[in-house]
Formats: sequence, structure tokens, C-alpha cells
Amino acid sequence: MIFLRYSNTFIEANCYILADETQRKALVVDPGAGARDWVKNSLAARDLQLSAVLCTHGHGDHVWDSAAVAGKIPVYIPEPDLYRLESPAQFTGSFSQLFVQYSGSEWVRPDNPLALPKEFYEADGAEIVPGISFAAIAAPGHSEGSSVFTLEGNIAPDPEAAPAPEGSFGTALMLSGDVLFRDGVGRTDLPGSDPEAAKRSLRNLAQVIPPTTIFFPGHGHSSTMGRELRRSPFLKQALA
Repeated sequence: MIFLRYSNTFIEANCYILADETQRKALVVDPGAGARDWVKNSLAARDLQLSAVLCTHGHGDHVWDSAAVAGKIPVYIPEPDLYRLESPAQFTGSFSQLFVQYSGSEWVRPDNPLALPKEFYEADGAEIVPGISFAAIAAPGHSEGSSVFTLEGNIAPDPEAAPAPEGSFGTALMLSGDVLFRDGVGRTDLPGSDPEAAKRSLRNLAQVIPPTTIFFPGHGHSSTMGRELRRSPFLKQALA
């Protein structure tokens, strides 16, 4: 599986490209401010065709370049955060012009924004682009719609491949957005955040995500669920 990462964006938000090596149909995850050129060039260099965009949640640093990247292609987002695609700038306060500076443009609403279908939240999930299937788990707290996405696969070697943490193994992967970071979690003091919901979400993930699962967050480096269960004070507090 092609699985690329780019973080030279505003607030160093990670943007990912996933694609099956045979099907060559790409999914772009979280195209934040400054991601558009990288996405365009990376797809062209690997002869990939964009088939969908997925935003893990609706904050500006994860959605700002979604219209420029997607064009007429669907931009999926968890339903509770769909409203945020109307005008994420209203939630960015004094940072609004920095988003414009990194992106090169004001906010543009995607042409085809869609709530992620409920079938992705069912046990086995669904295929979002040919060859790439995942299951979504609602994990509100950082935002109303924050979700994580689990999938299986071996990451193909590539100079821009998303790096797995040292000592990790297996094929269980997760895109964690801003729900869970290596040594941290997303803020819960923003409009629409809920600290108690975030604790419940972390408690649920600790119970349902296998420890060997390698997760790729919205900011920072990858980790495993097991490492965070051992070391994260946020998970320990949620489980107390």
C-alpha cells in the first residue's frame, strides 16, 4: 500500500496520501494549508488518480486546501463536523491570515462536501477508494465529529512514506487525526470541544484498539497504541 506523509503545512498538520499499488486510485487525508502543491506533485510522480478526500475533522489546519486538492472529487468528513466546511475561518480567530499565507488563498468551500456514510462506522467498515478499506470510530471531544480510521496494510517503501515507529510490527494501522498523538492529545478548549467526551473517547479507544496498532496522527510522529497505553498520562487519566 502506498502511504505517504507531508507535514510542511500550517501548524505542521500531517497530510497523507493512501493508494492501492495495483488500483492506483488515491485517497488524500487532511489537506491542510500548504498541502495542495505537494499532493498534486506526489500524485503525478506516482501516476496516481485522486478519487476521494477525507478530513478526519473540520478544523482549518486539516481542511483548508481541500477545495483546491479535490476539485469536483468528493470531500468526506464525519457528519457532525460537516457544517465546519462552510466557513472554518470563523473558528480560527487571529490565525486566519496565517492560513491564507500558507495556502496562498482564502477559504474556498469544497464543491462536493459529503458526510462520511454511516457504513464506515459499522463493524467492517467500507472501501472509500478502490483497494483501500477502513472502519471509522467516532471519537468526539476535540471536535464534535472527530473520528479515527482503522485499516490493514503493509506500507510500501517510498522516500515520502509515512514512517512507522521504531520497534513496531504488524499490519494494523490507524489514522488518529487530533484525537491521539504520540505523547499527547488534541486540545479540548476550542469551540465545539468537550473535555469529558474526549476522555470517554480515549477510554473507548484504549479498550477496542489492539496495542500493536500503529497510528498516524494529525500532528507529529507515529506511535503505537501500546506505547501510549504505557506512557501517555492522558490515556492513564481517561482510564482511571
